[in-house]
Amino acid sequence: MRQFTPEQQLELDKMMCGEPYEASDNTLLLEILQETQEMCRVYNNIRPSQHEEKTALIKRILGKTGERLKIIQPFFCDYGFNIEVGEDFFANTNMVILDETRVTFGNHVFIGPNCSFYTPCHPLDAESRNAGKQWSLPITVGDNVWLGGNVTVCPGVTIGDGAVIGAGSVVTHDIPQCVLAAGNPCKVIKSL
Repeated sequence: MRQFTPEQQLELDKMMCGEPYEASDNTLLLEILQETQEMCRVYNNIRPSQHEEKTALIKRILGKTGERLKIIQPFFCDYGFNIEVGEDFFANTNMVILDETRVTFGNHVFIGPNCSFYTPCHPLDAESRNAGKQWSLPITVGDNVWLGGNVTVCPGVTIGDGAVIGAGSVVTHDIPQCVLAAGNPCKVIKSL
């Protein structure tokens, strides 16, 4: 488990509670972000045949994992410790997780290539946005979920157990369990 200074922990708590915080000029958060970027760079450069080394490092990057997981390189995240994956988790190449707050995946989740999960939110007014203000909303993906390639999941979304999200979808709101959903914005097509 990664350790943080009291000052870093205070900024992390603010970020993870959904409260507005200063993101762009926050040296305490930027130090943690840079450390994670370095670990992701190392992970992405491990030879594909070095399974044990890859698994050990990805378990160090992520906050909580099951025993069995596979994330195909390259993989990118912001903080890592905010990400929780269940048992039998699989993510194909180019997964991006901006985990300014919790991103939780259940058991038996399959993620297609080029999928992205974004928790940060930015103000609509340019002055606040240019000042580096932002807040974050968690993402939750249930058990037995399959996301096709090029899916984007937006802040605050929950995807229910057993849902299937079609390739190229942009998920802007919650998706109930046991449905096929697709599109931009992603909508329920049928029950499964």
